Parts: sequence; structure tokens; C-alpha cells
Amino acid sequence: MDLFEYQARDMFERYEVPVLGGLLARTPEEAVAAAEKLGGGTVVVKAQVKIGGRGKAGGVKLAHSPAEAGEKAGEILGMDIKGLTVNAVMIAEGAQIADEYYFSLLLDRANRSYLAMASVEGGMEIEQLAVERPEALAKVEVDPNVGIDEAKAREIVEQANFAPDVAEQVVPVLQKLSDVYVGEDATLVEVNPLVRTEDGKIIALDGKVSLDENAAFRHPDHAELEDTAATDPLEAKAKEKDLNYVKLDGNVGIIGNGAGLVMSTLDVVAYAGENHGNVKPANFLDIGGGASADVMAAGLEVILGDPQVKSVFVNVFGGITACDQVASGIVQALRLLEDRGEKTDKPLVVRLDGNNVDAGRQILAEAAHPAVKLEDTMDGAAAKAAELAHAALEG
Repeated sequence: MDLFEYQARDMFERYEVPVLGGLLARTPEEAVAAAEKLGGGTVVVKAQVKIGGRGKAGGVKLAHSPAEAGEKAGEILGMDIKGLTVNAVMIAEGAQIADEYYFSLLLDRANRSYLAMASVEGGMEIEQLAVERPEALAKVEVDPNVGIDEAKAREIVEQANFAPDVAEQVVPVLQKLSDVYVGEDATLVEVNPLVRTEDGKIIALDGKVSLDENAAFRHPDHAELEDTAATDPLEAKAKEKDLNYVKLDGNVGIIGNGAGLVMSTLDVVAYAGENHGNVKPANFLDIGGGASADVMAAGLEVILGDPQVKSVFVNVFGGITACDQVASGIVQALRLLEDRGEKTDKPLVVRLDGNNVDAGRQILAEAAHPAVKLEDTMDGAAAKAAELAHAALEG
């Protein structure tokens, strides 16, 4: 889960990372009140969207009075930035910046460790810097069992070529940012820019934090950070049912058991769709190894509830959970949905393979549900699902 900047700022403050005052505003009037509360002087009005490039898009503006803060907020609220609508702004204290730096700590899955990156050349062009002058961006491996202690922080600032006097101030800040990373089970903590002000203070001026949702059970308070207003209602429903679901912009619903199989299914359906009106997959849904009737019913309920879905492709490889169990789950799931008054008339193309495949196919054949279409191969099933979706769209 990615946080908004204001949420990252508040989180930093709790861990004693040096930050400037900042308040959230959803209306121009709230922006005026926030600027007054921050002292009535110069403030920065910053669009709160989970994407980079806000400054270049006009989503960050300077205001020299509370009235002007309200005006700037009015200009930014409702703005579209790379497809995201600005529903709130952060009113942040202004700063006299002498130098801008960069720091991030992230999960390095390939090496099963953390990776710290730092540069004395921070700011909006850090991505360009990483490509054109990679030597200017220090990359230091961090042991997850230790984190960034004082010795590691000194190694980072030394490799990033911080001036000695600045390095002494940056070292404790890096340690506190590491505390945020570990304490909140983050996968990314980034500060760009980390600044030195003209009076010599080190400030985390703009923060970005991504939290590991797999660790949510350790952080019940993280639920309050979720942007429910921007969450797709189908994804929210799937999350309530503990389903691994992602909404896509297509017309063929996908259900599979195993992330790798589902990813392959998406590709096969997209390829087959080129011959049938260019229809595409409508979702990613992995029901995992235990395809019980309840799990299958939950998955079908979410997918069939998507008005964009015109057909469903159930692609299952029987392993630990055999095909006859999956087939029984499909039959029972359709009965459960019908008993609840849910519509089950969208075509359901089923491809089974693997353990007990013949028994599974027999169960579906004997059930003779009018919506179920059996196919022997993955390619054949993808083509049939795409064909049926296209026919429904044309009809």
C-alpha cells in the first residue's frame, strides 16, 4: 500500500524524523485555515496523489498568505495529474533551501536484503541522474537483521560523498528513516528531497512510503491509511473475501489456481482476443490451491458482478487439489450463487487438466449447467471465451 505524502510526513514525525509542519485540506477554505494555523506566512500547496511529477504538472504551488493558499488550493483541487484526480492538498510550511539530497531504503528481493540509495544531488530529476550518471547515486546493501545503525549510516553518507559537516547531521536522520522502514514493515521509504536549509537544518521535505500488506496483521492501524475512496469496489469486495484479485479493463473474466498459471492465462486470452474483436482479460484472480465451493463462489460472485465481463474462463491445473474437487466446487458455487438470487447466465468456459481430470470433466458434464462450456486445451478455452465475449458485445 502506497501512502500519500501527508501520511508519510505524519509517520516520519512519529519516528522523530525532522519534517516541516503540514496539514491536509480538501477545500480552499480548509487550505486558508491550515495556512493560518501554520503561522500565516509562506506555505507550499501540494497536490496529494500517489504519483510522481506533481510539480511539473502544476500540482505544487507557492503561496505567501493564507488567502493565496486558498486560491492555489482552488486551482489544484480537481486537477487531473496523469489520470488521477486531486481530491486533497497538503499545506506545508515553506523552507529556505540551500541544498537538496536524495535517500531511499527499499526491499531488494533478488539479494534478499535491503538496499539503501543516496545522492548529494536530489530533486525532481533523480531518475534521470540514475540513468545518465549512475556513479552519483550510491547503492549500499543493508543487512535486514541489523538495519541502518550508525556504522552503516556513515558508510552510506561516505559513499554518497556528503560533505563531512553535513554527513554528521545526515547520519542520525538515516537511522530514524530506517526505524520507520523496519517499524512499519515498509518495502520503500524515500525522501526526495532531503534538504539542508539555509540555517543549516536537515529536513525530510517530501516523503514516499510503501507498506507491505502481508504484514498488515501486525499493524491494525494501517487500515486507517487506506485510500478507500479510490479503491475499485470490486477489488474492495474481493479483499473482504480474501481473494487475490486485480481489476483490469477487459471483457473476459479470469479464474485460475496459481499466480503463474493466471498470468499465463492473461497472455493467452489477450492473444486469442486479437482474433475476436480485440477483447482482453477483465481481471487477475488467483484462487490458490484450495478451490473449495465457497472460494469458487466468492470468485465467481466478484467476477460475474463486473458489468464489463461478458464471459468467464476458469483455468485450473489439478495438483494437490484434484480436478474432481475443483469441478465439484464449480457446480456447488453456481448453486450457491443461484440460491442467493445471483445471475449465472454468463458463459463459463472451463479447462481442467492434471490430477483426476477425467473425473472432473465428468462431474461438469453430468451437472449440465447451461452456462458451462468444457474445453480440453488452454488455447481452445481462451479462444472460446474470447469468441463468446465478443459475441455478447456485438449482440
